[in-house]
Amino acid sequence: MLEDGPSGRDDADGTAPADAAAGPKLTMPAWVADVRRLGAGLKKLFAAQLKLLGAEIGLARSGIVMMLFMGLAAIVFAVALGFTLLALAGWGLAQWFGSWAWALTVLAALQAVLLVGAILVFRRGMHWLTLPATRAELSTLARDAAKQGKAESEQAGEQA
Repeated sequence: MLEDGPSGRDDADGTAPADAAAGPKLTMPAWVADVRRLGAGLKKLFAAQLKLLGAEIGLARSGIVMMLFMGLAAIVFAVALGFTLLALAGWGLAQWFGSWAWALTVLAALQAVLLVGAILVFRRGMHWLTLPATRAELSTLARDAAKQGKAESEQAGEQA
C-alpha cells in the first residue's frame, strides 16, 4: 500500500509524482544573477568590516577594564603619597616647634581649612548642576510668552 506523504513524494521509493515533474521550469533574468553577485560582494565587504568592529569593541572593553583598575591604583598610590607627605610635614613641624603635639595640631588645623575649602567648592559645583542661568532664561521666555498671549487675547476681546 503506497501513500503520498506531506511532501508530495511517493513514500515507497522517494520519487516525485509524474504531474509535479512535468511542470514548467522558470528561468531567472540575468539582472537577478548580477544582484546576487552584488549582494555576495557586499556581504563579503561588510563581513570584514563587522569583524574589525567586533575586534575593536573587544579591545575597547579591555581598555575600559584596564582604565578602571589603573584609576583605582592611582587613587591608592595618591593616598599613600599623601600620608607620606603628611608624615614628612609632621616631622618637619615637630623639629621646628620642638613638640609633636604642636606639630599635629598645626597639621590638623591645615587639614580642617583644606576640608572646608573642598566642601565649599563642592557646593558651588552642585549649584552649577542646577543650571541657574538656563532656568532663569527659560523662566523669562515663559513670562514673555504669557504676557504676549494675554495681550493678544485682550486685543481679540476688544475687537469682538
